[in-house]
Amino acid sequence: QIMVSLSTVLLCLLFSGNYYNQGEIRKKELEQSCFLLGIPASDVRVIDHRDLPDNPAVEWDTQLLAAFVLKHIEANNINLVVTFDAGGVSGHANHISLYTALRYLHSEQKLPEGCHVLVLESVNLFRKYISILDVPISCLLPRDALFILTEEETAQARRAMRCHRSQLLWFRHIYMLFSRYMVINSLRLL
Repeated sequence: QIMVSLSTVLLCLLFSGNYYNQGEIRKKELEQSCFLLGIPASDVRVIDHRDLPDNPAVEWDTQLLAAFVLKHIEANNINLVVTFDAGGVSGHANHISLYTALRYLHSEQKLPEGCHVLVLESVNLFRKYISILDVPISCLLPRDALFILTEEETAQARRAMRCHRSQLLWFRHIYMLFSRYMVINSLRLL
């Protein structure tokens, strides 16, 4: 187990986010956010499928989602996928569905050889909102990867979050200020 602090380049598979009929706005916000993080628009895929609605209470079909994810992994020669764990960090059904689809692909050995899956650890509400104070706890608990952002990286992450203006409800401002996920991310291999 290694503790590191580094920047990451991600190839994102995201869904349009049309829960509040703001799909096009959220696509543009996503592109702006990714640009700030150094991810070119060409590395961002947005899938808009009627059977995969953006809805925090809807569980997506595992087989359909797994097919989309696998196609994306194979088309882009991806060897590391980072997703949510079974708790979805916030209990969001769509997030949990992503985990379920990746778990299915992993357990059925459908992922390409050498492709690994890291899942972001969901923590309890107390730990979620103690920000940097969670470092000692995170360092002591078992995990396969631990990322602790520098002040500069945390500021960059906050700037990227602010690009998502349509989603910046009051609780997301609290999240940006106090959430450990803005500073600390512990992950486990699937």
